[in-house]
Amino acid sequence: MKVAVTDYIEDNLDWEAQEMAKAGLEFATFQLKFKPEAEVVALLKDADVIVVNMVKMTPSLLAQLPNCKLLIRHGIGYDNVDVAACKANGICFAYQPDYCADDVAEHAIALIFALVRKVVESRKTLEASSASGQWDFSRLFPLYRMDGKTLGILGVGRIGSRVARKLQSFGLRILGCDPYLSAARKAELGIEFVDQDTLFRQSDYLTVHTLLTPETKHIVNATSLAKMKQTAVLVNTSRGPMVDCDALAEALKRGVIAGAAIDVFDVEPPPPSLPLFALPNCILTPHTGWASVESGWHIRKSIVDDILRHHRGEPAKFIVSK
Repeated sequence: MKVAVTDYIEDNLDWEAQEMAKAGLEFATFQLKFKPEAEVVALLKDADVIVVNMVKMTPSLLAQLPNCKLLIRHGIGYDNVDVAACKANGICFAYQPDYCADDVAEHAIALIFALVRKVVESRKTLEASSASGQWDFSRLFPLYRMDGKTLGILGVGRIGSRVARKLQSFGLRILGCDPYLSAARKAELGIEFVDQDTLFRQSDYLTVHTLLTPETKHIVNATSLAKMKQTAVLVNTSRGPMVDCDALAEALKRGVIAGAAIDVFDVEPPPPSLPLFALPNCILTPHTGWASVESGWHIRKSIVDDILRHHRGEPAKFIVSK
């Protein structure tokens, strides 16, 4: 059995190579993210198992992989994989939905706190006051206490539910919006569930944690932003296209909402022309919500485990399409 990796973000895959060698499996690694389809096909066509990070697995590409029986996405989102084409070509598709759930939840919480306490602006205030020799808080105030405010969570799955659990001791009223959760799961979470319109209108802090689908693309747009409180802040650590960044930039300029923190972008890395770069009330981070030493090893071990399960004739742990 041959295992091929289309592209990867680790420094090396030496550990994976050792594990594959122990199992007697052929192992090949590539960096094909920006390569033409013909080159990708030439290198992958004899692989039985393919691990993909960011290479776009299109219908035409998948149709040219006759040996592939298992495709594994290195990550949670899989908008770069055509799931229907996997099924049409007899390819089982699996992903890794839980490797960084705590890390993304913690990153979202960190961004909420940074926005509410104006951490970035505080440094600028300190530097200006140090230079002048006297305190000047004119750019920093007003600041608002978090206790008693409303946290809205758009998408209360693995990550959104962790945000709720981690913040339940902070005196917040927590609202959730997720039409795909069962009544039993909603009761188990112990938060208040509302419709999307109510979530946007009542949240002081709104954090986005849904999958990217045609239904959720630009779910945060000019119309939904206009429903929010002027003192509200928005956080997106899910997928870039959830938020219409042009509409968000305009809303921040005009004071429609007070602030935003964005970790994910339509184009990554974002171009220097991104309007959000110029806005003092917007915190930007480089798609690092997933990142930790622990999450890095979690996903590597999970992928190897899926490969070895397949080799033994067992199913991968998290299957999107059989």
